[in-house]
Amino acid sequence: MLPIDAAAHSSRWRRRHPVDKAVLGLGLTLLAISLPPWPGAALVLVTALAVLLGPAGVPARRLWRAWRVPLGFCVTGALPLLVQVGGPDAFLSPADGGPARAGGLLLRTSAASLGVLLFAFTTPMSDLLPRLVRAGVPAPVVDVALVTYRMSFLLLDSVRRVRQAQAARLGHTSRAAAWRSLAGLGATAFVRSFDRAARLQTGLAGRGYDGTLRVLVPEARVSVPFTAASCVLLAVLAVLTFLLERPLT
Repeated sequence: MLPIDAAAHSSRWRRRHPVDKAVLGLGLTLLAISLPPWPGAALVLVTALAVLLGPAGVPARRLWRAWRVPLGFCVTGALPLLVQVGGPDAFLSPADGGPARAGGLLLRTSAASLGVLLFAFTTPMSDLLPRLVRAGVPAPVVDVALVTYRMSFLLLDSVRRVRQAQAARLGHTSRAAAWRSLAGLGATAFVRSFDRAARLQTGLAGRGYDGTLRVLVPEARVSVPFTAASCVLLAVLAVLTFLLERPLT
């Protein structure tokens, strides 16, 4: 199991309905995208961090390990805005207003990624996917997503075991040996994935599979106070942004 999935299963908000957490997490993401980057996205970023580390109870180290990957993409996407190609003075020169645009983009994307992580760190996929059928998503699509999600962990475990076996047999002692081990790892993972898929299909057929996977979903109800408080928080962030935008800029 991936660390973010383990954190979602042990989250303080695990028993809350996914709608409650979607209103808060995805609402913060929408605000980060739609509000002005300063001070809107900055307020969203601080609020998302406070909720993640406070009420949601996500450990700071685990949050950083999950956030640093999308944050790296955010920084990479903002850097090209600092320069312009083919200007009148030189082929490559600093862009006019580049730092402001790069900073705004970095604020927007990093705050939006924190909103998504808030939902991911508190909502296991096993609680979310079965409920999508009630939201109108076709059942076969949900079944494929659910099976893919569950089998991905089996595949990752197989890859880990094969790598450990290769390392124990000195398969990574040289560059040539490492490339051979990598090729063998890919071939083994490919064969094992097809073997597991065939066995899964046989098992489902033996259990009378009729096109729908029936799984137990934890009982949960939408909390009106929690959802209302989330909406109030989002509205306060929007109002504060418009009140502070002119004085700060």
